Amino acid sequence: MRMSVSRDKLRFLLRLWPVPIVVLLAFSAIMLYQMDGIVREKFEGKRWRLPSVVYARPLELHEGAPLRDEDLEMELQELSYFKVKDPQQPGEYSRHDDKFEIQRRGFPFWEGAEGTTRIEFRIVKSRVTDLKQDGKPSELSRLDPMKIGGIYATQKEDRKLVQLKQVPKYVIDALIAIEDREFYDHFGVSIKGISRAMWTNFKARRWVQGGSTLTQQLVKNFYLTPERSIKRKFTEMVYSVLLELHYSKEEILETYINEIYLGHSGDSGVHGFGLASEFYFGRPLEALSLDQAAVLAAIANGPSFYNPGRYPDRVKKRRNKVLALLLEDKKITKAAYDQARRQPIKVRPSLRWAPNRFPAFLDLVRRNLDRDYQTKDLAEEGLRIFSTLDPITQVLTEKAIADFMRRQGKSGGKLQVASVVVSESGEVQGVIGDKVAGFQGFNRALDAKRSIGSLAKPVVLLSALAEHSKYTLATHISDGPVSIPLSSGQVWEPQNIDHGDHGNVSLLTMLTQSYNRATVRLGREVGLKKVQETFRKLTGSTEIPDNPSIMLGALGMSPYEVAGMYYPFFSGGYRTDLKAVRGVQDHDGKRIKAYPSKVVKIFEPSVIHVLQYAMRAVIFEGTGRAAFSFMPGDLTAAGKTGTSNDQRDSWFAGFTGDKLVVSWVGNDANDPTRLTGSSGGLHVWAQIMSKISRQGLTLNAPPGVQYQWVDNATGLLSSADCQGVRYLPFVGNSAPRDSVPCPVLPETIHPDQPPATTGKEPAMLDWLFKLMQ
Repeated sequence: MRMSVSRDKLRFLLRLWPVPIVVLLAFSAIMLYQMDGIVREKFEGKRWRLPSVVYARPLELHEGAPLRDEDLEMELQELSYFKVKDPQQPGEYSRHDDKFEIQRRGFPFWEGAEGTTRIEFRIVKSRVTDLKQDGKPSELSRLDPMKIGGIYATQKEDRKLVQLKQVPKYVIDALIAIEDREFYDHFGVSIKGISRAMWTNFKARRWVQGGSTLTQQLVKNFYLTPERSIKRKFTEMVYSVLLELHYSKEEILETYINEIYLGHSGDSGVHGFGLASEFYFGRPLEALSLDQAAVLAAIANGPSFYNPGRYPDRVKKRRNKVLALLLEDKKITKAAYDQARRQPIKVRPSLRWAPNRFPAFLDLVRRNLDRDYQTKDLAEEGLRIFSTLDPITQVLTEKAIADFMRRQGKSGGKLQVASVVVSESGEVQGVIGDKVAGFQGFNRALDAKRSIGSLAKPVVLLSALAEHSKYTLATHISDGPVSIPLSSGQVWEPQNIDHGDHGNVSLLTMLTQSYNRATVRLGREVGLKKVQETFRKLTGSTEIPDNPSIMLGALGMSPYEVAGMYYPFFSGGYRTDLKAVRGVQDHDGKRIKAYPSKVVKIFEPSVIHVLQYAMRAVIFEGTGRAAFSFMPGDLTAAGKTGTSNDQRDSWFAGFTGDKLVVSWVGNDANDPTRLTGSSGGLHVWAQIMSKISRQGLTLNAPPGVQYQWVDNATGLLSSADCQGVRYLPFVGNSAPRDSVPCPVLPETIHPDQPPATTGKEPAMLDWLFKLMQ
């Protein structure tokens, strides 16, 4: 009975044996269908997340342009140009005494693409002259802009897409020769290659060779995780066959060339031959020499193991193997082979491909773009962002801050520094958010809201000068004790930093010596509402506290916001939103959005001219006079020191003829620094200006301004041959009408010469001011 049951079961199972096979085949078909869908979806859809690329401004050259030879060479090095005797290839330059010759790379500028060109010029007395482009006189030439970083997705993969037709034939030949010589003969998987690799590994008793085809390598990088298992290897082989089934060898090869990992720049991976060519050699892929192409093919097998910067001998040995294979396959001649073998391994990973070369500035770029673009678009659409950064200004500013910190010694351990540099057009040319260049943490230039202290005093003075029928620089005001009742029931009694009483002083002296009491008294006379309104006009902000302490800077602002507030002083009464972006293109070079400057006149140039005079006097004879310990004497400037309560914040904001710079020194804990604006922020500011400014401030009186000699003690009209006089600007008919007599000096003073009498330092300065107008 048992035997019969067993036989029945056996017969039943034998009748059912096709079912598992059918189920297995059906399941396999479903899996294969799903895998096929995955292969096609990714290959035909968005193959890569392309980060947005951010470029600095292109360095423009024209006759008479201010440019120091050391600054030019620094920018060329940042751009990874190679210095040679006779530049022939794009990305090379030469210097012979004061003459420069540059073989500029082609570049798709914002205004339109330009090809490779030869630029020749001289730099004489820090000015560009004899400018030629391709042998012909040129009015304007420019270098390709430096890539300063990118805006990345979570995986920081950087690449520059190229089409197969852009890739030189010897680059393709070199890659196939060393990685997959049977690429055009197999169907995604090479049984011959796998067998050869197994036999080689067996003989060596270790893993020395892989059998993966280029298609399998692409699948491994493009579709799969790095895990090593039989299952993953099987999946890789299936995907490879499916890929070859649907797509041509050319399509697969083009994708591989754009996908392959070839190194690291900072914390960002360098993918694809297009980017690797510029990263290692500073030139586009189509401009590579044979030996350079062989180096890239050699690196492909293992970018860490064959890192040319670390292991040049190792890379050279493999490069020569690539060249030998090309010669064996008759892809190159013996002469080309011999010449390429003689070349040294000469690579220098480019600084311009560092993903966060200038993190504080890139932070500002992101914030400028957040208004118009989603983060996902910026990280994945491959946008080309043309910024306002001036690499020369940025790097020199970093060096100036490093010099300042070295001078502080041990006492500077907890100090922090932030600075912002702005051009005449309102473009931000440099941002420093930390005392350590390149630090990617808290961006103090944008986010540190600190009390601005005496930086507010020009705002109070401007509020008064705007009523020029009543207030001028010659107007006197008391610096005696002042008390203001507050809404809280308390009484505010501001003190001068020296706790002194300076009697009646002119508004000019009030600003140059930074007297608190006189400033508060002036602000009270003008009216707190008027001062608030001036703050609103200058900053564009409606959130100005209704508190009299704002007259002495009791409001928090970042260095970037202060730069925006001081820009109208710099520009002659015009306000604009400071900008870090000029325009945006898509990946194909099509313009998407421009960011033109929007300028609005908020104060009359005549009134700002008077304020500029006073702020210039701050540096010549006031709290900012220490600036000339660092700046050349002929670099005239205007500005204001700022010190918050208990010396917690040290500021200086000021401008020359071509730069506006705001500098802050403090510490993150908001502890006292023992630095005033004169000993901290001013020192940073002056060191920066001494390095970056090329044009002193010249006060050209606009229509409606007249200069008069005024007695400093009384504020009444006087004459040039009197002692204790000032040569002051007045708007309209606001100059004093009464005059005061004075004793005549014994010597006749020529109208074009300053008085030589001792004890007349203010008058001497006024003569200097007059001559510089």
